[in-house]
Amino acid sequence: MVGSLANGGPASAAAEEKLDELRRLLGKSDGDPLRVVGVGAGAWGSVFCALLQDAYGRHRDRVQVRVWRRPGRAVDRADAERLFEVINAREDVLRRLIRRCAYLKYVEARLGDRTLAADEILRDGFCLNMLDTPLCPLKVVTNLQEAVWDADIVVNGLPSTETREVFGEIGRYWKERITQPLIISLAKGIEASLDPVPRIITPTQMISNATGVPLENILYLGGPNIASEIYNKEYANARICGADKWRKPLAKFLRQPHFIVWDNSDLITHEVMGGLKNVYAIGAGMVAALTNESATSKSVYFSLCTSEMIYITHLLAREPEKLAGPLLADTYVTLLKGRNAWYGQKLAKGELTLEMGDSIKGKGTIQGVSAVSAFYELLSQGSLCVMHPETKKPVAPVELCPILKTLYKILIKRELATDSILQAIRDESMYDPRERIEMAQRQSLYRPSLLGLPKGDAKA
Repeated sequence: MVGSLANGGPASAAAEEKLDELRRLLGKSDGDPLRVVGVGAGAWGSVFCALLQDAYGRHRDRVQVRVWRRPGRAVDRADAERLFEVINAREDVLRRLIRRCAYLKYVEARLGDRTLAADEILRDGFCLNMLDTPLCPLKVVTNLQEAVWDADIVVNGLPSTETREVFGEIGRYWKERITQPLIISLAKGIEASLDPVPRIITPTQMISNATGVPLENILYLGGPNIASEIYNKEYANARICGADKWRKPLAKFLRQPHFIVWDNSDLITHEVMGGLKNVYAIGAGMVAALTNESATSKSVYFSLCTSEMIYITHLLAREPEKLAGPLLADTYVTLLKGRNAWYGQKLAKGELTLEMGDSIKGKGTIQGVSAVSAFYELLSQGSLCVMHPETKKPVAPVELCPILKTLYKILIKRELATDSILQAIRDESMYDPRERIEMAQRQSLYRPSLLGLPKGDAKA
């Protein structure tokens, strides 16, 4: 596709048409470029901006794509050596760096004669969390105010655990703004709020609260994808969720031949489900490591964890069957190859410890850890009680989610070892997954208050 752009072929004409259409909707005048800024430079945030740069970067007078990341993060010598190997294995990358007079610094870094910075290598097309996948060169800004003050579209590539703080700072810069920007959030994580009632707080809600930007201008994009594979043109799809006014134009703008973007109005529920699959991906990694990749054990886990996820969706959505496709697809790919599954594997093998925290070198933030805590805290509230199928007594919903309970005791309370996940899925008293699903379908479980919605509402 990049070649077609460079040659001014059909792909270039289509990109130009989509760009001009979005510019018109945003009221951009001639000579005033559409300013797109990525906030955060993790794997998915960097790839997302690189996709836009690849698709629209040649139209420099009409669009400007930039990425903000914090300055000062050093690249250690081991990563510098790995970068050097990647560069020399790719003739196109090698030639590009030589033309930019940037190759020598990687030679010196490999030898230990100089230290590279994460924002420096990002300018050359290397993400610190994804060293094996060279990207296109990106315009990188390390001053947050400079990056966002006049942005038309801001892409939130931060972990959910950092979103509130950074967008709180951005909100201060935007106090004098006349027009509201559009914000696309890629974050897949949640927080729990127990006062005045138990409810979920999502990254889009954090952003709105921190900046004053209305939710109709904030969208969530998620789907079954792995960042490096998407940039390498593996076919993928995603959904952009939000208000009618913006989701369809943005879906069209973001769509590429290998990256199909659909749209949906149900912002908050899709966003929550994006966080839920990270919870169970950690357990999947543990099971894979502890059973030496036993296909049978992994399939047992998949059956049980998806039944819990379906049960939880009945608490969160009036019509959860609408979520089954994207939720299960996103869960499937995350269990196969996501960073949360990787983290679970490393914990079970003893190659990582909980004391190292949930921000891991070369991977970024493991968002499933905070999500385990948030979902457990919410679903353990007695005010949300459901009827236990055997005792016929009211219990907190978490009592019917043994895998979630076990992950909480392993990751948060640290009361159990990782091999306890096997005991949880091999318990002789474990329900048939079908029974849990039927239980959810028989009972009226829907709790709109969990999403901060009035009783009876199903959408944000």
